[in-house]
Order: sequence, then structure tokens, then C-alpha cells
Amino acid sequence: MKLLITGGAGFIGSNFILYMLQKYPHYKIVNLDSLTYAGNLNNLKKMENNQNYSFVYGDISNPEIVENLFQQKIDIIVNFAAESHVDRSIVTPQKFIETNIYGTNNLLFISKKYGIDKFIQVSTDEVYGSLNNVGFFTESSPLAPNSPYSASKAAADLLVRAYSETFGLPVNITRCSNNYGPHQHPEKLIPLVLTSALKDNIIPIYGDGLNIRDWLYVEDHCSAIDLILHQGKVGEIYNIGGGNERTNLQIVNTILKKLNKSTDLISYIDDRLGHDRRYAIDSSKIRKELGWKPVFTFDIGIRKTIDWYLNNKDWWEMEKK
Repeated sequence: MKLLITGGAGFIGSNFILYMLQKYPHYKIVNLDSLTYAGNLNNLKKMENNQNYSFVYGDISNPEIVENLFQQKIDIIVNFAAESHVDRSIVTPQKFIETNIYGTNNLLFISKKYGIDKFIQVSTDEVYGSLNNVGFFTESSPLAPNSPYSASKAAADLLVRAYSETFGLPVNITRCSNNYGPHQHPEKLIPLVLTSALKDNIIPIYGDGLNIRDWLYVEDHCSAIDLILHQGKVGEIYNIGGGNERTNLQIVNTILKKLNKSTDLISYIDDRLGHDRRYAIDSSKIRKELGWKPVFTFDIGIRKTIDWYLNNKDWWEMEKK
């Protein structure tokens, strides 16, 4: 089987490549990545001499590059490639539209032209919008994105659905809760808190810090996509949640406690524009239909994450430059 992994030098994409080649060493994987600020080939350094792994520098929006790859026969696409930081989408939404919408359409159009066994669109729970203090997002929840980032991801999801309904393209859409783990860019909450605390720098918290997210260890996310790739029913959407709801303030306090750092490092700042109050995923569908469940509790996952950042200071210091 030959897989095209887009955005494979990023946080989740690189973890997925490592996971898949360890579990299926006979698979061939092509990693297409434009190496923006969040892409780092050092994430895949151990794959450099693997004959079943290859890297192609390029943008998913470029038809020529994508078509050249399809001429080598691609069986499955897993599309991780995306501009993903909400703050950046508020400042420069155009880039999010170009990559997340135009880029996804380019992949879909060429997939339709050449044929493919499956197209997996890796999306986010943010497309559902914000929840109050009760309830969970299900796969049938209406899309109500509140940021340029989530709106661009929702638009991409709808394009994937349209290619399935109109052209019969075999697709799956996955929507996950907040990921954390090794190789996550330091602008995201958990690595930002970790790297700031390790240097005794101020840790900014938006608003009152009581915004709630569900946290999913990245390896659990990888195992879910693996199951969907092999066993997911064509055309279906699958929510992937960790079942670990925490406020942002709880996350910060947990990390500070584990690092023996003072809460005096916390600084409350003006809330982010359009800041969703709560995300919570109902992942019962993938649990019942495919037998998936997360392996890592939050306590274990955060400990593994902290240890990785403690042992890889050179990596995150380079990413912060």
C-alpha cells in the first residue's frame, strides 16, 4: 500500500508517519509538506534511511506537484496539511483559505482524476463551534465555526463531502479534539506553557482561563486514523475524543505543579476574539463501530509530553526562533 501523507512534517502528521511505519514497515509513505513554520523534518530524522519513506517538498495547492505524485500511483491520502493556529487566522485569514480550502480542493480534484482507494480528511472539533456547559458534539452536530481557521476547515470538510456525494470519491472525515504530545509547535498551549515555565517566563492566559478543551494524546489519535484507514466505512465521519475535559487554567496549573514552578508565572491577558468557550467530543461512534479507545490517560500522556520536552530542549528552542 502506498500512502500520501500531506503535512507530514508537522506535529500530528509526523507522529502518524512514525506510527504507521513502525506498525506497517512494508507500507510505502510519501510525505508532501511545504515546510512552513510548523513543519520540521527533524521530526522524522529516524526515517531518513528508510527505503519505504520519501519526502517531497511542495504545497498541496500546486496542481503540478500533486499530479506528479499521483502518476506514481497513490492508494490512500491522509490530509493533515493545514494552517492550524487560530490566532494567526485572525491576523492573516487569506493564507488559511488558500491552504485549507484551495489546497484540499486540489487534492480532491486530482484524486478524482486518477482514482484512489480512500481520501481521509483530518479535521477538527472546532468546526462545530462552541458548547455551553452541557452536551457533546456528535457527527451530526451542525457546523458553526467561529474563527477563520475553523471556517476554512469546515469549508474543506464540505468539499470532501461534496466530492463523495457528487463523484463517488471514497472518503472519510475525522474530527478530533485538542492533540498534545511530542513535536508540537511551541505556540500551542501545552508546549507554550512547558517551554515558558522551564525558562521562568510569563505564561499568558486568555480571559479567565476557564475555556474548556478535551485533550487527546497524539498517539491515540494516530491509532484512530489507522483504524479508519483500514476499517472505516466509506463516506462516514468519525469524531475522535480523549474524554479529558480540562480548563486552560487546569492545564497550566497541572504543568506548573509537575515542574515545581510557581503559579506567579501566570498572567491573564485580554481574551482572544471569538474564543470558543467549550469543546467536548462524543466519540461513541468510533468506539462502537471500530472498537477504538484511547490508551493514554491524561496523567500518563502529560507526563510523557513533559519528559519529551525536557529531553529535547534543542528542538523546541530552534522552533521558537
